[in-house]
Amino acid sequence: MSVIQQSFQVPYSFNIIFTQSLFSPENKDFISFLSNYGDTSFQKKILFLVDSGVAEKHKALTENINAYFKGQNQLILADEIIILPGGELVKNDPQYLEKALLAINKYGIDRHSFVAAIGGGAFLDMVGYASTIAHRGVKHIRIPTTVLSQNDSGVGVKNGVNFLGKKNFLGTFSPPIAVFNDSDFLTTLSDRDWRSGISEAVKVALIKDLAFFEWLEANAQAMANREMKPMNEQIFRSAALHTNHISSGDPFEMGSARPLDFGHWAAHKLEYLSNFGIRHGEAVAIGIALDSVYSKLLGLISEEDTTRILKLLKTLGFTLYHESLAENDKLNLWEGLNEFREHLGGRLTITILEKLGQGKEIHEVDFNLMKLAVDQLKLTLD
Repeated sequence: MSVIQQSFQVPYSFNIIFTQSLFSPENKDFISFLSNYGDTSFQKKILFLVDSGVAEKHKALTENINAYFKGQNQLILADEIIILPGGELVKNDPQYLEKALLAINKYGIDRHSFVAAIGGGAFLDMVGYASTIAHRGVKHIRIPTTVLSQNDSGVGVKNGVNFLGKKNFLGTFSPPIAVFNDSDFLTTLSDRDWRSGISEAVKVALIKDLAFFEWLEANAQAMANREMKPMNEQIFRSAALHTNHISSGDPFEMGSARPLDFGHWAAHKLEYLSNFGIRHGEAVAIGIALDSVYSKLLGLISEEDTTRILKLLKTLGFTLYHESLAENDKLNLWEGLNEFREHLGGRLTITILEKLGQGKEIHEVDFNLMKLAVDQLKLTLD
C-alpha cells in the first residue's frame, strides 16, 4: 500500500465591529474596512442583499447605501440592491437561494469582491450559504439587524438553508470576513423580536458564565422595558462568549458535542411543530426551560435554581410552554432528539445543566422524565 498524507491548516480571523449609523457619511467604518481588505490593487465590487422587513422599516436604507458609495473609485456598488423576504421563509423556499445566486452571477461578484447581507439570522444564513457555494466561496459580510443575530447567530461561522423538512439540512461552515453590529437597527424591532434574541444570552450564560446570568437577572426588567444601554451590553457580552467558545473549541463541529445548542434540540423541533408560528428565540426560551426542568428532575440543579431560570425568562416576556410540546403523547417532540443526533452524527449528545453557569453533556434521555418536564412547564401558564 502507498500513502500520501496531506496536512495543512487554514487560519481564520474576522472582526465584529460594534457601531451606529453604519451608512452615515460621517461613519467611515465600513468603507475603510473594504478599502483596506485584501489586495488593494484590485477594483472590488460589492453586492447588497437586504431583508425586506428591514427595508420596510428603514425606508432610506437603499438610498443611504447608494449615497455612501458614491464617488468611490476602488469600490463598485452593484447596480441593484436585492430585497428578499426574511425569517424562516427565506430558508424554506429554494427560490430565494436561487435569486441570491443569480444576483451574484449577474453582477460579476468574484472571489475578490463582496456580498453583504443586511437582515436577521435566517436571512444571514441563506445569503451566507449562497456566498459560500458560489465560485466555491465569495467573501461575505454580515450586518445583523436583530438581537439574536447580533449576539449569537450572526457572529458565528455557520450558514445554511432548510431542506426535506429539516432545519439547516444544507449548510456550510464558512466564516464571514467581518460582522458589523449597528445598534440603530434594533430601535425598530417589534417587542417579540426585541426579546427573542435575549434567550441566546440566557443560554450561553447558563452553560458558561454565572456572573453574566446574575447580570441578566439584575437587568431583565430594564431590557424588557426596551432600555438600549443594557441591551447593548448584553449583546456585546453574549457575542464575546459565543465567539470565545467557537475559537477555543470545535469551530467546525467535527465531534458530536454542541454545547452552544443548550435548549436547541427541542427548539428546532418546536419551530417545525408550530409551523414556524413562534420565533427561533421564543422556541429557544422554551427549550431552555424544558432542559432546565429536566436537569432539576435528574437532581442536578435545585428547585430554587430552576425557579430563578424560569423567573428570568418570564420577566423578559417569554411564554414557556407551547401546546405542540405535548402533541401525540409527546412523541413528536421525542422525534426531535433523533433528528438532532442525526444532524450531528454519531451518538446523541445534548447539554443540560450541572449547575448555574456550567453545562453538562449527556448521551441518553429518560423519556418519562422528559414527559414530566413538559407537564411541569405547562403549569407555568397558570
